[in-house]
Amino acid sequence: MRTYRQLFRTAEFTPFFLTSALQMGAQTISGLALGHQVYAATGSPLLSALAMFGPALAQVIGAATLLSAADRIPPRAALTGLALLLGLGTAVQALPALPVWAVFAVLLALGPVSSLGGGVRYGLLHEILAREGYLLGRSVLNMSAGLLQICGFAAGGVLVTVLSARGALLVGAALYAAAAAVARYGLGRRPPRTAGRPSVADTWRDNARLWSAAPRRTVYLALWVPNGLIVGCESLYVPYAPRHAGLLFACGALGMLVGDVLIGRCVPRRWRPRLCVPLCLLLAVPYLLFSVRPALPLAVAAVLLATLGYAANLPLQERLMALTPAELSGHALGLHSSGMLTLQGLGAALAGAVAERTSPTTAMAAMAAASVVVTVALAPGLRPLVPEHTSVPECPSVSERPPAQDGDDTGAGPSTGPVRNSSGKLTPAQRELPPVRPSTGA
Repeated sequence: MRTYRQLFRTAEFTPFFLTSALQMGAQTISGLALGHQVYAATGSPLLSALAMFGPALAQVIGAATLLSAADRIPPRAALTGLALLLGLGTAVQALPALPVWAVFAVLLALGPVSSLGGGVRYGLLHEILAREGYLLGRSVLNMSAGLLQICGFAAGGVLVTVLSARGALLVGAALYAAAAAVARYGLGRRPPRTAGRPSVADTWRDNARLWSAAPRRTVYLALWVPNGLIVGCESLYVPYAPRHAGLLFACGALGMLVGDVLIGRCVPRRWRPRLCVPLCLLLAVPYLLFSVRPALPLAVAAVLLATLGYAANLPLQERLMALTPAELSGHALGLHSSGMLTLQGLGAALAGAVAERTSPTTAMAAMAAASVVVTVALAPGLRPLVPEHTSVPECPSVSERPPAQDGDDTGAGPSTGPVRNSSGKLTPAQRELPPVRPSTGA
């Protein structure tokens, strides 16, 4: 699958796309409104940042307890129910005279349940498009997210001015309800990807399995940490420039949109693995400019340039899927989504705390510097998965492969892991290759 026309002709992709777009619009508008509402009530950069990005912190609870349900409940019912629940919570936050502590209580309650959303959504995308179309579909979702954030932050700023923050929250609640309706009547009924009832024990076991292989750990850390630290920079737009925060958010979304178009559609497949580290560095380096408190035009240019780096998520997710067994695709993507949002929440909390003691510009530069350091540390483990053609042995048949031993899980199941030499170490070629899996058509 190579063209957008083929993508949108795929059965169920259009309603899936509309469901995701409506939820992104709702999240963007309601998040900006809530940040303004809390900042107006408290004057605290920390609380304002937590209001916009703090709900992600609660997702770590869901990732540790509920994530096994991502592959064990019907996708259509899950997406419909989650959208309705988020809409109800957003409407509650719009109640007049609701105290700030109650606003954060609602956010804390919604966070763990929201952790299922990423796993269910992107696991379903993997089913709808199959493996060869996943990256193109994911890039389209990212592009739409960038476009919707541009429009959503702009519309959110207008709605906050015209209707007040509570009015903007009600608009967000209505968009969540529309997303629930599209999911219910547009998506087909599908069985769960994995049999059995979800449980905390299953969640822990699958998390441990995904985390057990060093190549996957490196990819997860690259997806989570540099991204989360830079979102900490973004969480300070409101205290940095209260009158122009919407403009900075919109420019950031535009940069993300352009980056996803370039990587998802224009960059050849063979080049994408080589861009993971440069894009992660690009995401952070321009924010170092905020250490000298640049004028607004220069700040806008820095934000536009930096957010091109969010496109690193595309080749990193492609790498993650190459290292993950199909039956855990939803769980793996859910762990990625929940971990990323959790680190974004932590980044926002850390940036807000530093800004409380110093200034928003100092905090933004410090978070950017930390992101650069993390990316450089992870770079050796993100080398492209390029085979050494002269030393790769032929893969034995399934019946000839020895059973996997405890501690040798690479995410490919008991009969598809890479062959190890007598010392238990992978040869250089085998260390670079993704595990071989039989095609499942998903």
